[in-house]
Formats: sequence, structure tokens, C-alpha cells
Amino acid sequence: MRTREIAALAAHRNAVRVLFATHNFPRFSGDLPGNFLHRLAVALGAAGVDVSVIAPHAPGLAPAGIVDGVPVTRFRYAPDDRETLAYGGVMAAEVRKSWRAKFDMLAFVRAMSAAIRESDADVVHAHWWFPAGLAAGRTPLRGRPLVVTMHGSDVRFARGALPRTLMRHVLRRASRTTAVSRWLASEAAALAGVPQQPLVAPMPVDTTLFAAGTAAREGVLFVGKLDAQKGAAVLLEALAHVDRSVIATFIGGGPEADALRARTAELGLNARVRWLGPLPHSQLAPFYQSARITIAPATEAEGLGLSVAESMLCETPVIASDIGGLTDLVVDQTTGRLVPPRDPRALAAAISDALADPDRLAAWGAAGRERVLQRFDPAACAAAYVRVYEEALRGRA
Repeated sequence: MRTREIAALAAHRNAVRVLFATHNFPRFSGDLPGNFLHRLAVALGAAGVDVSVIAPHAPGLAPAGIVDGVPVTRFRYAPDDRETLAYGGVMAAEVRKSWRAKFDMLAFVRAMSAAIRESDADVVHAHWWFPAGLAAGRTPLRGRPLVVTMHGSDVRFARGALPRTLMRHVLRRASRTTAVSRWLASEAAALAGVPQQPLVAPMPVDTTLFAAGTAAREGVLFVGKLDAQKGAAVLLEALAHVDRSVIATFIGGGPEADALRARTAELGLNARVRWLGPLPHSQLAPFYQSARITIAPATEAEGLGLSVAESMLCETPVIASDIGGLTDLVVDQTTGRLVPPRDPRALAAAISDALADPDRLAAWGAAGRERVLQRFDPAACAAAYVRVYEEALRGRA
């Protein structure tokens, strides 16, 4: 469904006003954190939905502004030197290990709740049940419906007893719940003990930036955070069992960067590995387009894996761990390969087998792009959320 059709869904009313409440939204044009939420907001705008955003303040940010056409209000929750919970991808870990972070999170939830209460939006859409859903769940919404979308890290956080109880409260308060993959919807329903699974409604990918290129292809590519969950260490170990002509490029930064470089030297792989560090999202497409395969060797289940979708849009097939939301994207032997997680030898065998058949790689690449266009095109994703908002508003009536 394209933009004109989506707009028709909302045309019988004046523009529906939707408030995105989130801890993760681009701080400036081109910023990576929460960029998929920005794409959804823009696509919804084209569909006749008026989206505004509340997100946490961080040092150097203005209290309010517009990020590529989307109005954003930033709420304060601590002094500058302590407003560090958001935008770094470590919020849940910090809250678990630090009492100060726990107190700051309480202030965060209170401040977000106050910002939600001041909004005059028709629908409150909380992205991640924690902390945005929690903040919205404790806010008097004055009859406005609450939509909660789960993205992955929030569901993993709910595996503890107290977070699970809080998630159950939030999901039962919500008018509608969604999740970005089938696995995530199933996991959330099981953890929260709710009878009905959340609707699977993915986030959009940038179908204009990521497209098939003409560059010569070589080597394998890893794009992601350098931490235990993303599994860069598994790929390194696998490279030791792959033909020595295979070069690997790693794009990303994270807490394991130094340890991974040290392990590269121990394995004798320095000449075969390029470490590029984190790059702006706008610069990633040429790397996908020039790789023969993208590797997503996650060691823990994640909500979806947008870097995998971006690779597939560039007609670069993916070898991924057979866990979590990755299985919504990669169809084994059709758009790439699925391998057991945390198994370097299985990953090495899959890489070697795939690289030995260029025609099969090309077929996987073409099938992968078509699959992503069908499921993750911004207009299609916006259409799904227009329907969610319509259902939530009808339920309120």
C-alpha cells in the first residue's frame, strides 16, 4: 500500500495527532539512534498523521526543535553530567548495575510522564515498553488510547521478576500493542502472560538510500555494535577456518572493541580484518553494496536487526544466527543462510559454501531485496500503524 492509499485511511478525519514517546530518537539530522522511528514519523506524515515526539534531553541539545521535519520536545530529568541514560544503547544495563542510574531512571519516568500529560495528541504511542510505556502507563491520559511498541531490548529487560510485573501492567493498560518481529511478539506475550500476542508491525527501512550498487564485490561485512550480543567475536573465530583470501570489514564501535582487536592479532588475522569504527548511517550503503555477504552472528535473540534488512536491500545476502527476529528476515537457502548461534565452525562452513557459488549469492541477493521491499517499505509500515491508531481510537469510542 503506497502513500496515496494510506492517506485515504486517515482522510475521513482531520489529521490524527500522534505523540511518539521514546528514549531514542535522532538528536540531529543523520543521527543513528532511533532513525527508524524518524522514518516512521515521516511516512505517517505523508499518510495524513500529525506526529510529534517527546524524547530525553542530553548535553548540547535544545529543549525543542525540528529534526528533518519532525517536531521534537526534549524533557530534562537530571543535571547535564547525569543525563546519560539515553542514546547510548546501554540504558537497561546501567539501570541494573547502578543505584544512581536507578534513581535517575525514576526521575526520567516522572519527567516523561509529565511531558506526555501536557501533550494534546489524540494517541500516545510509546516506543519500548520500558521506559516510555511505563511513563505513559502511569500518566492520566484523559481517555486517549495508548499504543505500545516493543523493539527488543525492552523485552529482554523484562526477564527479571520486577520488570516482568511492570511490563505486564503496561501491556494491559495499552489499547493496542505491537512488536517488530514474530519472535518478539511471542516472547512478549509469554513474559507478560497476556492472552493475545502483540500485532507484528515492523519499523521501516530506508528504501531509497539502500539499493543494489555496481561496485565489484569482495569479502564479508559486519555492521553492528561491538558487544557480546552482536557476536563479532564469533565471526573472528570463524574467519580462522575460512580461506585466507577472505577479507572481513567490521563497522561499529562498542565495549569489546579493544578485546576484539587483540583477539584478531592472536588469531593471525590482522592482514584480513579492517576495523572502520562507527560510521554515519548515510555512509553505510557503499559497504553493503561492495560486500559479497553480510554476517549477523548474534549470540542472543534480538528484536529484528535493521542492518540485515539494509544489506538485503542492497542485494547483499546475509548469513545470520538462527534466533530471534533475524528469522523474520533471512529465509534459509532463499535469501541467505541461518546457522546455529555461537558456533564459529558452522558459520565458517556456511561462509565458505556460500562464497563458492556466485550465482547462488546473486539469486539470494535479488530474493532478499524483494522480501524487504514487501515487508519494510516505509509506506507499508505506515499503513500498518494507521490501522493500529484507527482501531485504538474506535476502541476508545
